[in-house]
Amino acid sequence: MWDSAWQTITEWGGWHTVGTSFAWVITSCLLIAGLIGCIIPILPGHLILLFAAIAHRLMLGREESGMEWWSFVILTVLLTVSQIFEFAAGAAGTKWFGGTKWGAWGALLGGLVGMFFFPVGLIAGPLIGAFAFEKLFAKQELKPAAVSGVGSVVGTVAGMGMKLAIGIVMIVWFFVDCFWIG
Repeated sequence: MWDSAWQTITEWGGWHTVGTSFAWVITSCLLIAGLIGCIIPILPGHLILLFAAIAHRLMLGREESGMEWWSFVILTVLLTVSQIFEFAAGAAGTKWFGGTKWGAWGALLGGLVGMFFFPVGLIAGPLIGAFAFEKLFAKQELKPAAVSGVGSVVGTVAGMGMKLAIGIVMIVWFFVDCFWIG
């Protein structure tokens, strides 16, 4: 039933104009939502960007979409790199500012817990986690523990910037593949 209905729609004379336009509207909305998700951590921005590329290819097909199969591999690698940066950034900032492994683990755990207390928890989570773990487990004095916490915030903010940059690269790659490569 669905196959015959889909075939009727695609064989309709105006499908090419309406279908292509509709596909681009859907793709554009997904790309915008994905970019917003790269800024607002509640939305899985990079996953939405990858889904936008996949949906675009499915809606228009290989020839009309211009999307090559290996572009999905590149977008998936970028998504993976972004996730690694996101999870490791606070811990890396802690270590960079002289924190111990306990501070790094605290920043990581604080970042995970902080996601549930959006938006304040995104910054406060790694800060509190790194500080608490430095005080409780590494037995650091107040000043080194505080510096470690500040390092986690710097790392988290740098990770957010990197996440946005990778999202922009994903969008640029999508358009490069659609219009110049494919």
